[in-house]
Amino acid sequence: MSRHALRLGVDRRTLLLGVGAAAGVALLPRVGRSAPGPNERLRVGAIGVGGRASLLLEQLPEGADIVALCDVNVPRAHAFREKKGGSWPVYVDYRRILDRADIDAVIVGTGEFQRVLPCIHACQAGKDVYAEKPLTLYVAEGRALVKAARRHERVVQVGTQQRSMEINRLACEFVRNGGLGKLLEVRAVNYGSASPTPAPLPAEEPIPTGFDWNAWLNQAADRPFSAQWMGWMGWRDFAGGEMTNWGAHGVDQIQWALGADATGPVAVTPVTAGPNGQVVMTYADGLEVKFILDSGPMGGAVFVGEKGKLEINRNKVTSNPPEIAQKLLEAVDVAEEERKWSDALALWQARHHLQNWLDCIKTREKPVADVEIGHRSVTVCHLANIARAVGRPLRWDPAAETFVGDTAADGLLVRERRKGFELPEV
Repeated sequence: MSRHALRLGVDRRTLLLGVGAAAGVALLPRVGRSAPGPNERLRVGAIGVGGRASLLLEQLPEGADIVALCDVNVPRAHAFREKKGGSWPVYVDYRRILDRADIDAVIVGTGEFQRVLPCIHACQAGKDVYAEKPLTLYVAEGRALVKAARRHERVVQVGTQQRSMEINRLACEFVRNGGLGKLLEVRAVNYGSASPTPAPLPAEEPIPTGFDWNAWLNQAADRPFSAQWMGWMGWRDFAGGEMTNWGAHGVDQIQWALGADATGPVAVTPVTAGPNGQVVMTYADGLEVKFILDSGPMGGAVFVGEKGKLEINRNKVTSNPPEIAQKLLEAVDVAEEERKWSDALALWQARHHLQNWLDCIKTREKPVADVEIGHRSVTVCHLANIARAVGRPLRWDPAAETFVGDTAADGLLVRERRKGFELPEV
């Protein structure tokens, strides 16, 4: 039993479930209430109530109701509940939410290092899932999540909300269908990586009241609490840096435009040295995707073809010659798109993406950002960080999801998970 579990008074049920997970015992699939009808309201539980997660909950479309909240930071969850005037129960252990038969689906708005395990458990519990991005911390756990979603026939939407933007859909379709003629290259922002764990570790600080530090760490190695870790996105133990954060959006648009939703590049080459070095990806048809731009479309890329250049960004396209973008926009109700995405939270808007998820829960169709799509897109981001780490060209087999003839690089597709937070067998 960890010293953090003792200190924070984790209940017996949580400890027993942790032991089961450590022993490789998968939770049994549990089925909630009967499938909701087309006019029935959906009941949603929240796993994570932080900054981004609270925005998602505030944007939950009409037709769905919040039923329960879970957060390892209990005061934060209570503050959200009071802000919204709700009376929802607040849990520390997300499995309490998954136990409830009256919940149809969950929004998992945790950090990327905390995300996959509750998503898999939710699938096993018969819940549909909205998983924020970046979807994963490393490649292998993404494939495990896809397998769980398929085995338990769950609707899993990944929070790459540009998939629900009409301008982005038309622009990616235009490129994919040869609108630029033969593609010559793709230029993308050179998103940076996260930093290595500092040595020595930051000095231990008192754990804030109501904060389950052991649960917050999730799969990451045990360490004393320090407020410095709350900037988790900058540290390699918890994140892939902007390469996975913004890259999850930009790379997703590249994958979409190239028709590569179920595959990826076949070669990854570091061009300049260092953890933030430039990287070039080569796809099976020889097309190069170059992560070389110092600035540019964070939510997309520049596609260069025989007929011109098209820049795709979030809900925006520009081109050279300008007639390419002008013609594309003729097929869009620009005023309606501006209305949908132009409020104060436009950059982070997800209401329409959430609506697609809710619709698919009822129809059982795949959502626009299905889990396989999200996994494949963030895998490309992970490949860039791995190439930077090893500092040599790599050949990638997107079907097997392994490197060709490079066991050392293969070792970076997985991570050691802390005891009690191992992935269950799928």
